[in-house]
Parts: sequence; structure tokens; C-alpha cells
Amino acid sequence: MNKFKKILIPTDGSEYTKKAIAQGLEIAKVMDAEVTALYVVDQTSFVNFPMDSTVVSIYSLLEKEGRDAVDYVVEEGAKMGVKVTAEVQEGSPVKRIVDVAKEHDLVVMGTLGRTGISKLLLGSVAERVVRFAPCPVLVVRSSPRED
Repeated sequence: MNKFKKILIPTDGSEYTKKAIAQGLEIAKVMDAEVTALYVVDQTSFVNFPMDSTVVSIYSLLEKEGRDAVDYVVEEGAKMGVKVTAEVQEGSPVKRIVDVAKEHDLVVMGTLGRTGISKLLLGSVAERVVRFAPCPVLVVRSSPRED
């Protein structure tokens, strides 16, 4: 089996990514790997809006949410003795994750496991990352109904 030395864990800060974070950190611990926690502030949502104070406030809120999300991964990694580097970047989530994945051996990310019309309308970041990532991707399914 390949030894994964650099693992990327993208997070959106939601409860649904916690299972993937735990799985990624466990793999990192076993493989003695370093982890990068990545949050992408989705700029595509703001493309058609003028940069007024409301948009700037929302953007600042998303940036803080991103910092909190990656800090959670850093804290969980510290509990397990895994070195985690936190990154908050801007852009399209799929493009940024795929780009950052070029410097990693494995991507571990969560998904809600949407199906049907919900998947068609909302798309899936995880599905597109699997399709375009230059390295293996482990998708950890999480359900909104889990306890």
C-alpha cells in the first residue's frame, strides 16, 4: 500500500464534515502523515453583487467561519499528535481543492450523500473533486439524520 505523507482535509465547518475529519486524522496518525486543513471562501457566490458593506460583512463572516473550521481540525489533530496546517483560501471550492491536492498524496472529505433532484440541482463538491483530483480521494459519507 502507498504511504500517504501529506493528507488534505477540506472542510466547510459543518457537522457533516466531522466524520471525515476524524477519519482523515486517524489515517494521518497511522501513516505518520502531515495534514492540511482547507476552507475555501466561495467567491463564486459574490461575482454578480456590487462590493457594498453588506457583501463585505458577509464575506468577513465567511472568512471567520473558515478560520473556525480549520482551527477545529488543528485542535483535533493536536489531541491525536498529528501536525495540521490550517489554510483559508478564496475562490471556487472545487478548483481550489483540486489545485491544493496537487501537493498532497490523499484527499479526505465529507459528503451528505445527496441523491436525485437534490444532487442534480445542488451538485456535489465531493463528486467533482473525485473526478478531477490528481491523487486518491476518500469520501466519507455523513447523513443529516446521524446522531
